[in-house]
Amino acid sequence: MKPKVYFSKTITPEKVLELYKLINKSLSGKVGIKVHSGETGNQNFLRPEFWQPLIEYVNGTVIECNTAYEGTRNTTEKHIKTMEEHGWSSRFSVDILDSEGPDMVLSIPNGKRIKENYVGKNLTNYDSLLVLSHFKGHPMGGYGGAIKQLSIGIASSFGKAYIHGAGVPEEIWTSDHDSFLESMADAAASVVEYFKDNIVYINVMKNMSVDCDCCAVAEDPCMKDIGILISLDPIAIDQACIDLVYAATDDPGQSHLLERIESRNGIHTIEASAELGFGSRAYELIEV
Repeated sequence: MKPKVYFSKTITPEKVLELYKLINKSLSGKVGIKVHSGETGNQNFLRPEFWQPLIEYVNGTVIECNTAYEGTRNTTEKHIKTMEEHGWSSRFSVDILDSEGPDMVLSIPNGKRIKENYVGKNLTNYDSLLVLSHFKGHPMGGYGGAIKQLSIGIASSFGKAYIHGAGVPEEIWTSDHDSFLESMADAAASVVEYFKDNIVYINVMKNMSVDCDCCAVAEDPCMKDIGILISLDPIAIDQACIDLVYAATDDPGQSHLLERIESRNGIHTIEASAELGFGSRAYELIEV
């Protein structure tokens, strides 16, 4: 059977919670809720109040990891301050997974480019994972969605450099591009293997800029908002988002976002992930 991807054109905090209940998946034990904290200055990231009804319903802990580049989230001290300024800490319990070393190392025996994934050691505190992704463009990956949240998002600061460099952290910005995309797929596979089937994915197609929420200076959104998607399959949900962008032929901003995705060969991350077998590019889209 094809994995189900539920989709709603209504984008509200209440609809996010409604879709989560609809998928009827109980996340067991202690739940880590992966969000994007938003780089200081970024105007497009999804604010904590948008996610609040869902996070309170799940009663989990918001988790993040430090970045591998200069900014307001590359050290634990600065990242905690950013989480406070953006309103995460006042609403939820927050855990910077790599706030203390050493990193936890996840093995990737069948990895295309990397055989290890370095993640914040606090990941061991969680039994299940709720991956909340803001679907949009990305300066390097072409697009950002569930697979990026699983890989770069959960990798430690060192782990991010390791993935970007396709196993050579010193080549963080200079490695072969497709090797970087395949390394993201490898890293995502290791997180899926770690949590098995105890993961739920939500992608929100809102504020769709060509730039990531990690950019302090980002372009304003170029496309109209499309909707909310939820699935138990990270590949299916990202593929569905890509397909919805291609289907939005009447949107004047479509070509700009597609240029970003295609010029960075963004679909290759999905191709590589499907070859690793932790999800499916075929899916059943169910509009609600």
